[in-house]
Amino acid sequence: MTTTLSERVSQSAFDGSMLRVVLLMDLHEGAQQRFFEAYEQLRHDIASIPGHISDQLCQSFENPSQWLITSEWESAPQYLAWVNSEHHAEQVKPLGACARVMRPLKFTVLRETGRSYDQAARPARVRLQPVPRLGSGIVRHALTFTVKPGSEKEVASILSSYASPAARVDEHTRLCRTSLFMHGNRVVRTVEVQGDLMAALRHVSEQPEVRAVEEAINPYLEKDRNLNDPESARMFFMRAALPAVHHVAAGEPDTEDVTRHALFYPAKPGCGEALARFLSRQDEAAAHRPDSPVRSSSIFQRDDIVVRLVDVRGPLDAEPDSILGVRGPRKAAVLDRLTAAPAERTRAARHTMNLITDRRAPAQS
Repeated sequence: MTTTLSERVSQSAFDGSMLRVVLLMDLHEGAQQRFFEAYEQLRHDIASIPGHISDQLCQSFENPSQWLITSEWESAPQYLAWVNSEHHAEQVKPLGACARVMRPLKFTVLRETGRSYDQAARPARVRLQPVPRLGSGIVRHALTFTVKPGSEKEVASILSSYASPAARVDEHTRLCRTSLFMHGNRVVRTVEVQGDLMAALRHVSEQPEVRAVEEAINPYLEKDRNLNDPESARMFFMRAALPAVHHVAAGEPDTEDVTRHALFYPAKPGCGEALARFLSRQDEAAAHRPDSPVRSSSIFQRDDIVVRLVDVRGPLDAEPDSILGVRGPRKAAVLDRLTAAPAERTRAARHTMNLITDRRAPAQS
């Protein structure tokens, strides 16, 4: 069988492929027994989560403080719905308290060799990723939170005035681009990282200039946080995480006459995944059009919050339907049915976010 490499889509949670999640953990000294007991409770709870197939707990035979949890899921959206829920945040607290370092990795399954012990128990609808996807080595992530109404102007001023942290994290990791937008009192910060995302996020959070900005906006946040308390900080960033669920780029990246924009799509209750899927299909279609002004698009989704980050060639109003993701018959009507945005405003006003800052790292010499 010949396998063809996908030329465009470099990331997608919506292809129906089985997901393998790997959680690497380094435990605090003396925490092994507490960790094992916490896992025993968690594995019974997680068994009833829709889409969960199986999991394994592994302990390093070289270093007993290092543990590995692997789990299989029917598809990425089912895992994301669980991992981004308040229920999950409470479930994993005991595990997090035992760990010095936690590093989650997520993979769709492309091929299998042999027959695993639990393969016969998998639902018939589970399938493997059909073809390899083309990657650029860039990891995309976003954070979102809200500030107190009336404080938007002060928050925008604070967020636009910070000094950029060093781009180089380590030998293998580099912070490539940070873009920050606001829509009403909602803040969205997107980052592009070459290498290890978690290492880059830790690097950024440790920089004095970044810490100063985070402390300065604390009084304006709708939900309190204490960055000096590791558990408070961990829970805040867990709840603020806005995972990338789809990315598509149209051929080679443009460098001239391309600007970055973000669009906010507040979904009706329970419609977040359907809305993200709808937008991903529009972006895939646009990527096959050589004349499309949308050169790349990244979709971030958590529950009923959907954000679409687009790089656009030419004027923003040249082809507004494509930029909004509603080009074609009845697409705008579908978008309106899935979103909770106020109907009295134009679609552009409903969804376009205000750019606060967009910073690229200097080119590597």
